Amino acid sequence: MTITTNNLLSPEEREAVIKMRHAMHREPELSNNEWKTQKRIIETLENFGLMGAKTFHNTGVYVDVHGLAPGPSRSVALRGDIDALPIQEARDDLPYKSEVLGVMHACGHDIHGSIALGTALAFHRMREIFSGRVRVLFQPAEEAEPLGGRTVVEEKLLDGFDAAIGFHVHTGIPKGSFGARAGAVTLSSDQFEVEFIGTMAHGATPHAGVDAIAIAGAFINEVQKLVSREMPANESSVVTIGTIKGGEATNIICSSVVLTGTIRTSSPERRDSLVRRVREVAEGGAMMHRGRAEFSSKPGEPPVVNDSRMVERFQRLVMQSVGEDKFVQPPAGFGSDDFGFYSACVPSIYFLFGSREPNNESGVHTPTFGASDEILVPTTELAIRYCWDLLHS
Repeated sequence: MTITTNNLLSPEEREAVIKMRHAMHREPELSNNEWKTQKRIIETLENFGLMGAKTFHNTGVYVDVHGLAPGPSRSVALRGDIDALPIQEARDDLPYKSEVLGVMHACGHDIHGSIALGTALAFHRMREIFSGRVRVLFQPAEEAEPLGGRTVVEEKLLDGFDAAIGFHVHTGIPKGSFGARAGAVTLSSDQFEVEFIGTMAHGATPHAGVDAIAIAGAFINEVQKLVSREMPANESSVVTIGTIKGGEATNIICSSVVLTGTIRTSSPERRDSLVRRVREVAEGGAMMHRGRAEFSSKPGEPPVVNDSRMVERFQRLVMQSVGEDKFVQPPAGFGSDDFGFYSACVPSIYFLFGSREPNNESGVHTPTFGASDEILVPTTELAIRYCWDLLHS
């Protein structure tokens, strides 16, 4: 069973996809507060006769479309994230510019959610001619804890599924091109906090105290050697110190310094060991300087790992349906995405679609980020075609 046309969205569905993108962009909502977006999605699905949407993670939505045709009974999940960022938009040229002060869709989730909508609507319309099940997840809280992707796994929303599909706009890829690569394509991201505890003394008599600032300085230098000397050169790892707070006055030996940061790696196998080594460096360094360290960590998202066979299938599809020159293999990224929770459960692909063109060259998470409506329909139709291919292969 194959799809023989590139026009996979009806005119009404195309209009709904673009309308959703504009509405989400005008009224962006931060992670874990996507209430209006949730309502808008459910209402749009129901307007097209797609009933039975369910909620998760408070502000999330998912809907199942069951094919009624005979054939393989495979299940495919597709995710579109829907949360925005605390950034003030600086794009006065957009008629659908954010109307919420200090909040904008600076990472393209308005596009992702709209692509997911179009996929759900198309499969609902085509339910008589496909077999299997498509679950479309409009996932909240990709950008901030508590993460929506973790809830997807905890609530077993991927149990029994054969594959999962995620995607992301990419400003480094030309508009109209698509990319994917096998293996780890993002890094895990775990948060840590460490308090170095010393002993206060007068600045004129440092020997009478234990300087927590000196301990923190030594830690900042030593912890980077975990990456440069203990992690394999072919695996990406980053330890970042994001905040540091301590000290009472210019003439007092500081008794407490608190640092926070993130620990990232592309290796699921070395993820726990790198967190453990950061702890050991903190505690060992503090002891060496006659102080002590109190260390805590919180696991974030795992790395997104692409299934090689799914990438091969995606590459063939792009080259056959879009163009021989429209597939690119981008380098692995150093960011994180909670789609890693999905790829840790089922074979997955996280593909990229390009948005780069004149006037749309700013990177994500910047006030001037933007992407043309022209990428919406082609990317949605590619996602539909890929889901169809996975269902009937």
